[in-house]
Amino acid sequence: MIHTIKHCSIDLWYSLIKSNPVFKAKRALYFYEKVNTKNKSLEQVEATFRKIDLMCNAINEKTGNNICAEEMYGMVIYLLNDSMLDFEKEKLAYLYEELETLFFQFSPILFNEQTIPTLQKLKKTKTLSILSNTAFIKASSLRKLLSNLNIEQYFSFQIYSDEVGFSKPNQAIFKLMIYKINLVHNGILNKQILHIGDNPLADIEGAKALGINTFLINSNDKIIANIFD
Repeated sequence: MIHTIKHCSIDLWYSLIKSNPVFKAKRALYFYEKVNTKNKSLEQVEATFRKIDLMCNAINEKTGNNICAEEMYGMVIYLLNDSMLDFEKEKLAYLYEELETLFFQFSPILFNEQTIPTLQKLKKTKTLSILSNTAFIKASSLRKLLSNLNIEQYFSFQIYSDEVGFSKPNQAIFKLMIYKINLVHNGILNKQILHIGDNPLADIEGAKALGINTFLINSNDKIIANIFD
């Protein structure tokens, strides 16, 4: 199949990169110390983040829309303090700046050692792009991250749910991807596109609904390098 593909769309989180567990611990500690008027335990703070992350991801996948990072952090603040305190939009923006600094101090890493060699091999015969849902981390931060990891060079374009207002598996975000691919490959057929990702619903079902080929990785027994098997 890979020989008939002209363009590969690739998910980001848990497909090309994975979280630094130290970042999540530091983020929880930040909220525990600075945004915790009810004196919740550190374990309760960590559990609140997990709850909001899972809930918003499920909502985004169900509705196809996108809950932005500030809204998600606002939900965490509300649950920890039984209110939004005196947080306004400007304070949430400042909060994100503080957390972005932590994010880059304890940066995500490439998912495995096969990531860059596989991108290099794919790039020789195909064009590539990123199609990713976002959550607590914005697209603006992820674009910087790809530059820091020295992998942005492999991609013709990047699409993130918080920038376009749609989340996978919504067909709207896949149709936008197809439109952008056609700016690179005029007249490309959907069957000549391959979407690679770790989420059976968001990545696989979303792409298949439009006749796009798919390859599931990392949540099964496959890694990105197996695409050539």
